Amino acid sequence: MSSVAVLTPESFAEHRSGLKDQEITGCVPEDEAYIPTYLEAFPPLPEKGAPGEKAGEPASVWGSKIRPIKASVITQVFHVPLEERRYKDNSQFGEGEEAKVCLDIMQRTGAHIELSLAKDQGLSIMVTGKLDSVMKARKEIVARLQTQASATVAIPKEHHRFVIGKNGEKLQELELKTATKIAIPRPDDPSANIRITGTKEGIEKARHEILLISAEQDKRAVERLSLEKAFHPFIAGAYNRLVQELSQETGARISIPPPSLPKDEIVITGEKEAVALALNRIRAIYEDKKRKTTTISVEVKKSQHKYIIGPKGNTLQEILEATGVSVEMPPLDSSSETIILRGEPDKLGPALTQVYAKAKSVMVVEVTAPAWLHRFIIGKKGQNIGRITQQLPRVHIEFTDGEERISLEGPTEEVEQAQVQIQEIIKDLVRTHTQTTQMYKPAFNRIKEQYKVSVRIPQDSERSGLVRIEGDPKGVQLARRELIEMVQRMENERTKDLIVEQKFHRTIIGQKGEKIKEVRDKFPEVIINFPDPSQKSDIVQLRGPKNEVEKCAKFLQKIIADLIENSFSLSVPIFKQFHKNIIGKGGANIKKIREETNTKIDLPTENSNSEMIIITGKKTNCEAARERILAIQRELANIKETEVTIPAKLHNSLIGSKGCLVRSIMEDCGGVHIHFPSEGSGSDKVTIRGPAGEVEKAKKQLLQLAEEKQVNNFTAELQAKPEYHKFLIGRGGANIRRVRDRTGARIIFPSPDDTEQELITIVGKEEAVRQAQKELESLVKNLDDVVEDSMVVDFRHHRHFVCRRGQVLRELAEEYGGVTVSFPRTGANSQRVTLKGAKDCVDAAKKRIQEIIEDLESQVSVEVAIPQRYHRAIMGPKGCRIQYITREHEVQIKFPERDDSAAGQDAPPQENGDISPEAEFAPRKCDIITICGRAEKCELAKVALLALVPITEDVEVSYELHRYIIGQKGSGIRKMMEEYEVNIWVPQPEKQLDVIKVTGLVANVERAKQGLLERVKELQAEQEDRALRSFKVTMSVDPKFHPKIIGRKGAVISQIRKDYDVSIQFPDKGEEQQDLIVISGYERNVEEARQAIQQLVSEWQEMVSQDVHLDPRTHARIIGARGKAIRKLMEEFKVDIRFPQPGADEPDKVTVTGLPDTVDNAIDHLLNLEEEYLLSVTETETLAAYMKPPSRWGGGGGAGGMDDSSGGPAKGFVVRDAPWNASGNKAPDMSSAEDFPTFGTGVAPKQASAWGPKKF
Repeated sequence: MSSVAVLTPESFAEHRSGLKDQEITGCVPEDEAYIPTYLEAFPPLPEKGAPGEKAGEPASVWGSKIRPIKASVITQVFHVPLEERRYKDNSQFGEGEEAKVCLDIMQRTGAHIELSLAKDQGLSIMVTGKLDSVMKARKEIVARLQTQASATVAIPKEHHRFVIGKNGEKLQELELKTATKIAIPRPDDPSANIRITGTKEGIEKARHEILLISAEQDKRAVERLSLEKAFHPFIAGAYNRLVQELSQETGARISIPPPSLPKDEIVITGEKEAVALALNRIRAIYEDKKRKTTTISVEVKKSQHKYIIGPKGNTLQEILEATGVSVEMPPLDSSSETIILRGEPDKLGPALTQVYAKAKSVMVVEVTAPAWLHRFIIGKKGQNIGRITQQLPRVHIEFTDGEERISLEGPTEEVEQAQVQIQEIIKDLVRTHTQTTQMYKPAFNRIKEQYKVSVRIPQDSERSGLVRIEGDPKGVQLARRELIEMVQRMENERTKDLIVEQKFHRTIIGQKGEKIKEVRDKFPEVIINFPDPSQKSDIVQLRGPKNEVEKCAKFLQKIIADLIENSFSLSVPIFKQFHKNIIGKGGANIKKIREETNTKIDLPTENSNSEMIIITGKKTNCEAARERILAIQRELANIKETEVTIPAKLHNSLIGSKGCLVRSIMEDCGGVHIHFPSEGSGSDKVTIRGPAGEVEKAKKQLLQLAEEKQVNNFTAELQAKPEYHKFLIGRGGANIRRVRDRTGARIIFPSPDDTEQELITIVGKEEAVRQAQKELESLVKNLDDVVEDSMVVDFRHHRHFVCRRGQVLRELAEEYGGVTVSFPRTGANSQRVTLKGAKDCVDAAKKRIQEIIEDLESQVSVEVAIPQRYHRAIMGPKGCRIQYITREHEVQIKFPERDDSAAGQDAPPQENGDISPEAEFAPRKCDIITICGRAEKCELAKVALLALVPITEDVEVSYELHRYIIGQKGSGIRKMMEEYEVNIWVPQPEKQLDVIKVTGLVANVERAKQGLLERVKELQAEQEDRALRSFKVTMSVDPKFHPKIIGRKGAVISQIRKDYDVSIQFPDKGEEQQDLIVISGYERNVEEARQAIQQLVSEWQEMVSQDVHLDPRTHARIIGARGKAIRKLMEEFKVDIRFPQPGADEPDKVTVTGLPDTVDNAIDHLLNLEEEYLLSVTETETLAAYMKPPSRWGGGGGAGGMDDSSGGPAKGFVVRDAPWNASGNKAPDMSSAEDFPTFGTGVAPKQASAWGPKKF
């Protein structure tokens, strides 16, 4: 018999409207949900298959069997004979020392060991575990349970290292494999015997393996070759390619010590024949290079060495590969700046050029930025600096904590770009910081007033990020929280610059700013700033929350793109007499064309001589409008249009400067119109339009002019190495000017951006071009013929040429076609200088060197006596002033050694810094500055030096103004000193002097004086203004009106202060006279403010207050969401309405204050609202009473004959054919303590159950 599901009260409640009464029987109704059987709901667990079970049987519902995982352990068995056993006492087998040893080994290795005794009293050992553990356990068992023998094996000492192997790995492997201990003598021990300890079997195995290793090494040879380290790079080759090729060809292994290792020994190993072959090859390379190579030495600044070396020495390898020259660098820890180039003489020049190029390829620049700005420059998660590094990946940017500098290192051009970008970021951040401080100043003032605290913001000069808040602890916490929120909002702000052509600014703004107002309304949080028209700037700045700024930028870019698309312009020449026909009657024609083509068409005024009609809009629309206009002209007159083919390269020359040539043809031919295709289109078609006769005439003239231009536009090209170009051009362009003057041809050299750097273009008449080409080819041919020459230069002039890292020699090489000038090495007793290069270049370079020597020999030395205390000021920051004088006047200036003892003496006071006469100023050695150069230039430099001597002037400034000039923490005076580059001395306050001293250069002192006097005028004007603003008036007002005068959140009093520009102070709590209000400011403003307050008070005195009782249930509806409804009511009736506080004695009392008439009207309105809202409240409460949910078990009596017993809890999950439904069984009672006992109780079962015996 099967069980069925029972209808529960819940299901009856759900279906009470649609079910018919059913009699509960043992059958299942047709519409009842399917009830699963017990086996379907609870399938049995799978059992292990019987031996006779077929493999083809279907898998059980629990799925297929899991595949077993194979074990990762191994087992090894080995035997120890009786005679080799260490412990032979069999009476205690399994308990004695053997068992203890095995237990210890198991604990140490993790392997499992089993011992058994064989019939011959030998020991059988079985070891189980992971491979590594088994091998270690076996080694220890052999060492500790088996008697040990020892033997020695002798092999050559040099073979020992091969037995040991790398990091001893080979030796460890051998010991594990043979279960022996192998002792190899130390390198300093002369013995060659290797001792092996272990079992006999293990010793034999180990001995065999060692002899095999030695035999293998016997076949090999080792050679050590000592060669000068300077020649190692030639043997190794660029990137070690040559030595690798040698190794591959010979089969020998060649080891060359690295440059950093001070060894000159090259080791060759391998088969004897291969070693001998490699040895001969290396010696041959060494002998060849030693015979052919020579050296030159150059001085390069130590900081630039790393750029010549390159990453991992790659740059040195590049130079070696390209030129075959080895560059020898001094050690990094050495102070030497000398670099030696070793190679064949004809290749040293190009190598030297590459060395200098690599040294200058990287530069280091420092950008000054306040430390507090660094994190803003880096940006959130490195966004700002990331943009620069992604754009310029070879630039390394380094920020130093606590220092006001940023270091940039990388290629010169990229570093300069990065420097500009970072400086722009700094400038923008500083400006934004200032703007933000000004922008949020009202917010700071509000915080001060609202929380009664003092907020101190640091000055820009202090470079501090700390804001100090003082006041009541609670107020300080609230103010701090609000400031932090404000900062977070500010950090989310972003400034973005859009590049918009200035001509579009007015269009984007619109008439009276209508269009930009729409944009601002769409993005209210974004501030859009257009530049002043006078600035001629294309930058439009957006500032606001990051996401909003991005959206606004995209929106504006779309507008700009539409403007650009619609701003295409075409000029159409139309004969003047036809303009009226194009316009049409009442403008009908032109209006129709404009509407249909969606373009803007502008015609010239009637009194204008212009015939051009300008069409603006999209390109396709403009071309359509042009065709429509030209069609009208063609219909009205006998207008002919013809096309002439003229090469595009001649178009610019035919048009002429500002169109003068083509305009003269049009005027000469009766006003025909000539139209050239747009530049870059590649078209050769030129259109001529006009009366038939005039068109032919214009065509003839245009073709004639084109033929003339063609003749004069012959072009030829010439190839010449880039290093020859400067020599071909000559100093100041002298050489190339001579060729141009003789031939009349134009010669164009490639720009640095051109891809073809060797291509020289010659343009002009064919004959002139051929002649110029011939002359240039002759010059280039001469340059290709390399010659070597020498000249004698006196010892004393050598230093001038090689100092400053060979600057003069580099200039000579650049100017004279890469000529190589070699001076003898320091210490060599020679005056001969060698020049190598093209013959013409060598001759020109010799001539130039001779000119330099003549200049050096004609030099004089002039001494200038300037007190030592002025030397630092004369030099300027980082010596910039002296560098300018030496560069400007081509002189050398030498300052004396500093005499600290002389500096410490009290120098006599100088009047305005003038140098005293000989009687008063006796120059010391430390005061003499030496100038070297040509006599006339030395005199000019002397005058320039004396002009740099600072002077001191007194400025009359009233003592009372000194503190204002100094400014807060000296910021004012510091700013003036930085601006005018002077030193300003203000006397001590206790001296009360009216003099300020200004020290500096004459021009700077004069500017500073003017600035100081202007500042004094400003301060005096401010003092007068303060005196006028200090007028005060005290007025008496009843204290009950004070809150009304202040207004909600200070709105009323703030408006009065703003309107009349006055300060209004109310009495503090606790003061005796609580009715006095003090107004201060300009007299007129104070009087007007007093009258305004009196007028307000007089209005309030006429007001009355009246109470009205309103049901508290309607208060919330009357007030509205966030007080919106009550505020609207108060504004409408001009009254003040106060509701009772929660917990008030009279919760229904509402107070209305205002003029009598308005109060009455407001009360009437409130009563009407109360009546209306009460109806709604009553309806809501009644409905709520009826909507209460019915009792859960209610309505059980109508459940189709179900009695009370059926109203129990739901039966839950029901199944058929359950064990408890079998005859004699029943389902367990879950509420029974016997069937389901609690933990800890043992109740004996009453009867057996289908569930089996109960277990506790």
